[in-house]
Amino acid sequence: MHPRDLSDHVEYEAGRGIEEVARELGRDPSEFVKLASNENMFGPSPLGAEAVRETATDVHHYPTADHADLVARIAERWDVTADQVWLANGGDGALDYLARATLEPDDRVLVPNPGFSYYGMTARFHHGGVETYPVERDDGFSLTADAVLDAYDGERVVFLTSPHNPSGGRFTLDAVEEIADATDKETLVVVDEAYGEFTDAPSAIDLVREREDVTVLRTFSKAYGLAGLRLGYALVPEEWAAAYRRVNTPFAANLVACRAGLAAMDDDEHVERTVEAAAWAREYMTEHIDARVFESHGNFVLVEVGDAAAVAEALKHRGVIVRDCTSFGLDDCIRITCGTKAETETVVEELNEVLAE
Repeated sequence: MHPRDLSDHVEYEAGRGIEEVARELGRDPSEFVKLASNENMFGPSPLGAEAVRETATDVHHYPTADHADLVARIAERWDVTADQVWLANGGDGALDYLARATLEPDDRVLVPNPGFSYYGMTARFHHGGVETYPVERDDGFSLTADAVLDAYDGERVVFLTSPHNPSGGRFTLDAVEEIADATDKETLVVVDEAYGEFTDAPSAIDLVREREDVTVLRTFSKAYGLAGLRLGYALVPEEWAAAYRRVNTPFAANLVACRAGLAAMDDDEHVERTVEAAAWAREYMTEHIDARVFESHGNFVLVEVGDAAAVAEALKHRGVIVRDCTSFGLDDCIRITCGTKAETETVVEELNEVLAE
């Protein structure tokens, strides 16, 4: 007895954690700064963390009302109906729901290269095929409608990441609309805005309210600092609303996550502080790193360093963990998460010393 043929599937490679690296090197975890996973530099929303503590004695209940409360709050925030909010176990859970709702066997999706590997993974899980469109270094990883449409060939789903991981680039709203206009009626354009709070560009949610073929993904992992709770959602056209009940898993978002997310949505101070600190860190790294830093609108920057694996390894021994982007097909780039002021200054100093060696 064997699993089905998974030879075409790829693994998702997460950034390494402090404890893992500390064990490997036989050192104390307190000696390390982790800037590899685009996590919130200030930790979780304080209001969200308090909700986690207060919810501990209620985890024997299913989160029926809590789902409804959070969905209603998200719908109010984005001026959509509650049925348009597909709550999920992280943004990747929302991607799974969309795949279940759209893909027939052998349907294809169009994804960015480089890009978030889970777009293709979930398509393959649901017996779909994967095609790519290029996000080119020569253009500074700019994101354009032309690049997408030149590669488009009737795929059922087109994925746009804005801001884009790992480059930090973004699509304009006009570009998203141009893509939606030019693709087939039965093509769904999915705009992943996991880093949407960090950019001043308008959200594609404006298009969700107007069209039948655009969906937006959002997450509580980044600006709200709730990555460990795995909470995200899709905002879908009204015509898609009823499909959610047929494709979601029972209580996919757990009780603790729902209550923490509901509380965190009122924590404007934490989000504003996070966004402002990320903007400062992006600017500081761009100005002070002795290597090419690509323009970013996320809470990270992509840096061209030569041998990415060697640089990441050297930084690790200096107590700084960054993301080697070889898994993205960029073996000469590292990605650095925006940290606190002290963390950002540390990584810049250590990186410049490594580059000078």
